[in-house]
Amino acid sequence: MTNNSFNRRDFSVRLATLISGAGLAGLALPSPIHSQTGSLATGPEVSHSSEAIHQEVTFNVPRKRVYEALTETAQFDKVVKLSMAVASGMKLGTKPTQISLEVGGAFSLFGGYISGRHLDLVPGERIVQAWRAGSWPAGDYSIASFKLSDLGADTKLIFDHMGFPNGEAAHLLEGWNGNYWEPLKKVLA
Repeated sequence: MTNNSFNRRDFSVRLATLISGAGLAGLALPSPIHSQTGSLATGPEVSHSSEAIHQEVTFNVPRKRVYEALTETAQFDKVVKLSMAVASGMKLGTKPTQISLEVGGAFSLFGGYISGRHLDLVPGERIVQAWRAGSWPAGDYSIASFKLSDLGADTKLIFDHMGFPNGEAAHLLEGWNGNYWEPLKKVLA
């Protein structure tokens, strides 16, 4: 086995390690169901106060093109260059855009300000990332999920973002629109 590939067990162990150290411990998750009685085990319950973002965006291109623009370094670098962050002159850092094409692989975007790892990649269908902003406390990660489906000849992207620090939703929503969706539409035009 190479350093860049691993089996499902390795992935599960790494994912559990990542999530346990990812600052997601504050999220209340559903209690597990007791395997013998079928009743809910005691413990944390679902939180209705955690912030989350849900967006649905349509792109006038096939799913394959949207997926590639989100996962290929050279294509996403074009998105970065057209982003609101770059247009505003925001200080981003000096790291080049880098995106691994493997599950478990890292990505670094916007000069290194945005970074994380791919938790799941299904070409043309789904991207799930452990995602963080450079201003967050060390070790805090959120989960960003991009699901692609056909909408006639177009692509519908269903985006969900959760597990980010409370109070960040409005800022992140503005960032997703101005730094991802709007420039992505220009790159794909």
